[in-house]
Amino acid sequence: MEEAGVDLGSVLRFADIAADALAEAREEIDALNVFPVPDGDTGTNMYLTVASARDALREVVEEGPGPADPHRALAAFARGALLGARGNSGVILSEMVGAAATTIDQADPADPFAEVLARGLEAATEASYAAVGEPVEGTMLTVCREAAAAARKCVGEPGARARDVLHCAAEAAREALTRTPDQLPLLRDAGVVDAGGRGLSVLLDTADRALSGRRPVPRPHQGGHAIPTPQLHGDLSADGPAYEVMYLLDAPDEAIPELRTALGGLGDSLVVVGREGLWNVHVHVDDVGRAIEAGIVAGRPHRIQVTHFAEQVSRQLERASAGRGVVAVSAGPGLSKLFRDAGAIVLEGGPARRPSTGQLLEAIRACQAREVIVLPNDHDSLRVAEAAARTAEHDDGLEVAVIRTAAQVQGLAAMAVHEPGRPFDRDVTEMTATARHTRHGGVTVAVKRAMTMAGPCEPGDVLGVLDGDFVRVGDDLGQVATEILGLLIGGGGELVTIVSGREDAEGELAARVAAWVEEEHPAVDVVVYDGGQDRYPLLVSVE
Repeated sequence: MEEAGVDLGSVLRFADIAADALAEAREEIDALNVFPVPDGDTGTNMYLTVASARDALREVVEEGPGPADPHRALAAFARGALLGARGNSGVILSEMVGAAATTIDQADPADPFAEVLARGLEAATEASYAAVGEPVEGTMLTVCREAAAAARKCVGEPGARARDVLHCAAEAAREALTRTPDQLPLLRDAGVVDAGGRGLSVLLDTADRALSGRRPVPRPHQGGHAIPTPQLHGDLSADGPAYEVMYLLDAPDEAIPELRTALGGLGDSLVVVGREGLWNVHVHVDDVGRAIEAGIVAGRPHRIQVTHFAEQVSRQLERASAGRGVVAVSAGPGLSKLFRDAGAIVLEGGPARRPSTGQLLEAIRACQAREVIVLPNDHDSLRVAEAAARTAEHDDGLEVAVIRTAAQVQGLAAMAVHEPGRPFDRDVTEMTATARHTRHGGVTVAVKRAMTMAGPCEPGDVLGVLDGDFVRVGDDLGQVATEILGLLIGGGGELVTIVSGREDAEGELAARVAAWVEEEHPAVDVVVYDGGQDRYPLLVSVE
């Protein structure tokens, strides 16, 4: 019998592939978006919600030094979804995620995991229906309810396991999705299935595939309703509210019923989700001021976002034909040339000279483009890059995406797949996926006595770095570099990138390591660049 003990590593792996799956499907889902308003962002909002939950979970799981506390990790997962939720679909999804995570966390370890999964889907359904002011059938709520019902039925079958429960739930979600146009006339008239329901189906398919290895049968026409080519829907109803208002709210639980009543009288598409004094509020209204005032009466609203639907569609149409820029933080002159040759605006950085928020903001504006992608290429530069991006979005009306590149070689890999001609979200998705799947390392020389993961080191010792951690201590740069590459290539790969630093100006060390790769791994391609970076005689990566 399977028991409900939580394997956080498996949860994190699911979160990773779920975010990737939504990233891959979000253009398709955005194109389906006609309800409640045709603003073409359902797929994007669901992706951002899951990505935020994943990032919060990873921060707890990977902070070390010992195993993470499951209760704290699952709470972080739920809170991350709540804080990152955007749009009607994202807020509803965050409530589903939170309810499912809480159910798993509170389960008795002796409970069969199949039963816990079924309860989690039921809790997600109940919580999402309760969160929506006026539930509408033919939406992601319906798809979740049908998936939960199928999961419950499956649990009652003799010998049912968790993988069977997820498979039944995913299959039921796909079937429910095909029926959404028959339940919601707006979908039927547009000839599409529900966008939020499609996003939820993608997530359940991902969970099914992760646990069982099965892939869903492709359905190019969902119940006779074709999935359209991604497009922008510009026909907003003149009768509907003009604004989307969202904010986080610090408020006691007892204040929420009155808030729901107040906001329900102002507009529609009301969703209020949260727990333990923190709430995410979403509503469509004409009177923005009164919607915010209702939040002030209930508690302390913050991170307020107001979107004018007509302007949003107009901006999307403008951005579809606008230019796109890339800002890359570079740690050496050779790296700067590589980024510039690929079309990026370069900001000098690297250890001990990382750029400020103001410098990054200036570089973003220097792109003179409505869409900008930022490659921080250093873990410590990530926060200032995100701060600069938020400022540019708020003050300049730009769309800025920060790709979480933690190393120069990840930035190079992302830049290699950059295509300005494709849709912005798709470009960001491809660059992000490439960077994430680029394993990286390098060699440096210790400047002081310290304790590392590989043991103690003394000044002058050679240190091998793998994904940001010191994992080798030696006395020969070439030997340590090949050990690091051996570890990287051991995980599979087709391309090795070697970047020589300022201390290897003649490229002898890089050539030595490249020769080792060609001899030991003849099926792997090797490229060598002169990066000129300080502190690291070699940077390496495997894709």
